Amino acid sequence: MRIFRNRNVLRWIIILSSFIIVSLILWNTYVFFQHFKEEERSKMQNWTAAYTDYITTLTKSGEDIKINEVVDYIVLNTNITAPMILVNADSTINNHRNIFSKPRLSEDNELAKKFNDSIDDAYVTKNKKWLISKFEKENRPLVMEDINQTLYYGNSPLLNKLKYYPLALLLIIFLFAAVVYFFYKSSKNAEQNKLWTGMAKETAHQIGTPLSSLVGWTEILKTENVKADYIAEIEKDIDRLQTITERFSKIGSVPELKTADVVYETENSFDYLKARSSKLITFNLESPRKEIKVKLNAQLFSWTIENLVKNAIDAMKGKGQLNLSISETDKEVFISISDTGKGIPKGQWQTVFQPGYTTKKRGWGLGLSLAKRIIEDYHNGKIKVEKSEIGKGTTFQIALKKLT
Repeated sequence: MRIFRNRNVLRWIIILSSFIIVSLILWNTYVFFQHFKEEERSKMQNWTAAYTDYITTLTKSGEDIKINEVVDYIVLNTNITAPMILVNADSTINNHRNIFSKPRLSEDNELAKKFNDSIDDAYVTKNKKWLISKFEKENRPLVMEDINQTLYYGNSPLLNKLKYYPLALLLIIFLFAAVVYFFYKSSKNAEQNKLWTGMAKETAHQIGTPLSSLVGWTEILKTENVKADYIAEIEKDIDRLQTITERFSKIGSVPELKTADVVYETENSFDYLKARSSKLITFNLESPRKEIKVKLNAQLFSWTIENLVKNAIDAMKGKGQLNLSISETDKEVFISISDTGKGIPKGQWQTVFQPGYTTKKRGWGLGLSLAKRIIEDYHNGKIKVEKSEIGKGTTFQIALKKLT
């Protein structure tokens, strides 16, 4: 349990650190965006001041008109990106810049340029209210009181692109995190697979030697006129040990799936465990009186049922009620195993399937993890905690695809 608590703490530290880093990046991007926006406004204010001087100079009469070269340059050659509309006091459009309609011709001659200007003018006239409203939302208009005109301007294309920079940054961070996560998960799974395979093969090897000896001793007992019922029970347990040995030997390799009756296989495993469990536990079985065919490895499936039943017995501390039910839909068959044990907190419904998770002082925490591996990896099914209440019990559910 301490291992998983430490993992959870580390996981939350990483998540919190990532959140802080992303927040700082987004905040700095926002500050940069606002700074860039203020610079654009400052440029537009300089342009309006120069334009006011330019128009005032042009309207002078009786004097030798001479426009300042700097003013002339600012008015004619700056603001080549931000869209803008100049509106007179009577709400008519005086001028506009950088607002383009579609379609447009390639401006490779004067005639094409005039055509583009004409359709731009028509577009601005038609959409004047919408454009002014849009620009007002992006920037406060600049009023030029000396010449009775108002400038409405929008964000430049560069500023608009900058708005989407945080989204692009978040996408890059998300993709990078996904790559790291999948790499870590695949490495972890590979390490677990090697550990499980090695332990399973060694276990099968260790069981094999005494098992062979037991078979020999059974044959000797038969010649000693030992009661046949005793011999039969010993042989059942020897067969069980042989089944367990075969189970462990299959770990690490792809098991062969055969068409089987899931009702029969489930009942067979359930009955075996019922006969060898505490009499203080009430066993109930509800199953349809017909065959339900699925693709199954009988030995591994029996192992899963055994793990779930033993887990339920442990949760009830050897006393309570255990229910197993089999139901079906058109495409799936469901095996549910319920107990009246202590229950599982909802926050741990997924954690219970992780290797090493256990609430027992001497448990390895591999039973439910192994069950998940057998059902989901080998049989393409699903296993989950269907429901659980603290102090009332837990229901695990297995879902397998039916053969049509």
